[in-house]
Amino acid sequence: MAKFLNTSAINYFLEEIINNTKERLILISPFLKLNDRVKELLSDKNRLKIDIRIVYGKSELQPEEINWLNDLSYVRTSFCKNLHAKCYLNEESCIISSLNLYEFSQINNNEMGILLKKDEDSDAYSGAYEEAQRIIRISEEVKISLKRVTQEEKETSDSKNTNVKLSTSKFATELKLTTSELMEKLLDSGYVELVDNNYSLTHKGKTIGAESKKGRFGQYFVWPKNISID
Repeated sequence: MAKFLNTSAINYFLEEIINNTKERLILISPFLKLNDRVKELLSDKNRLKIDIRIVYGKSELQPEEINWLNDLSYVRTSFCKNLHAKCYLNEESCIISSLNLYEFSQINNNEMGILLKKDEDSDAYSGAYEEAQRIIRISEEVKISLKRVTQEEKETSDSKNTNVKLSTSKFATELKLTTSELMEKLLDSGYVELVDNNYSLTHKGKTIGAESKKGRFGQYFVWPKNISID
């Protein structure tokens, strides 16, 4: 028969449902936001090649979580507009509760739910399973994406952007010069001057867009890539 669940019981049996899945796991929750424990459990099921379906109404995943999710071959995600149901089930058990997936293991909340067993509550379980399938059918299966920008792509993009400013050392590297050689050229070009044996930006240097900044190790300069050095 159906079992009433309080907050701690929901957390316990939800973990049990995920752990005991042998064929298919369905997680329906308005908010897609995963804590470390859920990610650990899902990763384990993915390694076992268990079919996992997550239906959500709003994604609050961070970029690193999106990358992690996309690396799971057996997890499919679907977007369902106006989703408010919270239902978690496998081939044997089902939890219908007030607990959002992202609140899993947050026992300070006051939640309520019921646990249904297929072999004990066949009608109720079948009804919940059919409704879960209907929600999946009306949902749009999506691949949550986040473009991974490689360092090479970033450098290519930066090279095309004339507004990018480089530190003196990076600017010197681009010009195939040492930092000292570049500073000499900047001095000869009138972009910097020596004040008490320290380099300082001149008015000409500021005019072309160079800036003096303070970092952890003291003052440094940044330079527009398109400046002319005599």
